[in-house]
Amino acid sequence: MVTKNEPERQLEGFIAKYSPEVAGLAREIRARMLAKYPAALELVYDNYNALAIGYGPTEKTSEAVFSIALFPRWVSLFFLQGAAGLPDPGRILKGSGNVVKHVVLPSADALEHPAVRAVMQEAVARAKVPFSKDGAHRLIIKSISEKQRPRRPAAAAAKRATGSKRKTASVKR
Repeated sequence: MVTKNEPERQLEGFIAKYSPEVAGLAREIRARMLAKYPAALELVYDNYNALAIGYGPTEKTSEAVFSIALFPRWVSLFFLQGAAGLPDPGRILKGSGNVVKHVVLPSADALEHPAVRAVMQEAVARAKVPFSKDGAHRLIIKSISEKQRPRRPAAAAAKRATGSKRKTASVKR
């Protein structure tokens, strides 16, 4: 029997595989996403490359509006529905796809950056299915990949990363 807290316990276990910095950042970002979208369903995919947590109005992956993805050195916010058509006057969105774009979040405060807020508001306004105003939050573990890349940076790569700038675009704090 799965208890109500089992998905939370599982998700915490997935997050704990990351470095304390990335794990802490992910927890802060997740808390802010839930504060912004309290009726969102969180769809968790512990994939080969990253841990992804989608935010949508239903259990359908195709209807998720956002996801946060944890990588060994950073956390990104993904815009999942027609991101190529989203207005982006601040030029924060990265990626060459027509459907999905992202921004690296150096801090949870980056969610409050005016350019990020504007794109998020537009993404919600354009969503195929709107978030419920009175729905209840649920956390759903959708998939767990048996085989996964390391969740923490390799020691040599970590040393290089601290000595040089990462070539991933991010929103300034």
